[in-house]
Amino acid sequence: MSNIIFLNSSKIDFDNKLDFSLFDKLGKVTKYDNSSNEEILERIKDQEIVITKEMTIGRALIEKFPPCVKLICEAGTGYNNIDIEAAKEKNIAVCNVPGYSSEAVAQLVITFILNLTSSLAAQQRMIENKNYDNFTKYLQVPHFEIQNKTLGVVGAGAIGKQVMKVAKALGMNILVYSRTPKDLGDSTIKFVNLEELLKNSDFVTLHCPLTNATKHLINKSTLELMKPEACIINTSRGAIINELDLIEALKNKKIAGAALDVQEQEPPELNNPLFNMKNVILTPHIGWRCLESRQRLLNLLADNIEGFTTGNPINIVK
Repeated sequence: MSNIIFLNSSKIDFDNKLDFSLFDKLGKVTKYDNSSNEEILERIKDQEIVITKEMTIGRALIEKFPPCVKLICEAGTGYNNIDIEAAKEKNIAVCNVPGYSSEAVAQLVITFILNLTSSLAAQQRMIENKNYDNFTKYLQVPHFEIQNKTLGVVGAGAIGKQVMKVAKALGMNILVYSRTPKDLGDSTIKFVNLEELLKNSDFVTLHCPLTNATKHLINKSTLELMKPEACIINTSRGAIINELDLIEALKNKKIAGAALDVQEQEPPELNNPLFNMKNVILTPHIGWRCLESRQRLLNLLADNIEGFTTGNPINIVK
């Protein structure tokens, strides 16, 4: 039996609807809603397994971890917030939970695409502003069908593949850019380089991890490759897009719109221009927050811990 600590459980269980009882068989569990760096060092004394959700666990902090800590669990897919090399140097394993929210995030991506094709958000804003022109005159906003439009998917992991599956069912053509092209079992899905994808896609959706190589992958020069009627969707990590360059491209109508579940700074400053742009849909990083996906996250997290403590570790970050 292990000593297990959740450092910021409120990030996952913000509505107090999740079942944590499956951890009882794994050891003594301590939960904190939130923890500062100073509190972390005090709280992890005598703890073997540390669970965090999107907390910055950097080198300076890890170097102060006591020898009892054997595993850091990132309760999510992305682990760019944890200094993996520093953890290795302290002989601390790091694991993540890939795939727990694939369906939920893919659902949000398709929701964004359907909203953008019908200008739904723009129409609701018009009504809020007591502008009823869409009811009394010809339609004032773009409205087009989704089938036969081209979706460019950047990243072919679990979420990217789920997005492709649903997009195919809706009759979309699919281009994929990935560092490691793989056999997806569908000859109609075409792997291309990033330039070709950006030039030929009506929608571009990002599903790659945030690394040194992908930070600001979408920037002024890559945005200029896109069609002026194209839209970009980001449900991955905000910093994959250079936000200032995106704002400039949207202002100058270099692209038609954006749907962003993640931003370069979270939460964004309240004066961020994206909040007031008519061709932008913003959501507060909700892709993974469905009740079902959060409970699945806990279930898989417990599997990770059980595997580690029984000598059969899974989802260890290399």
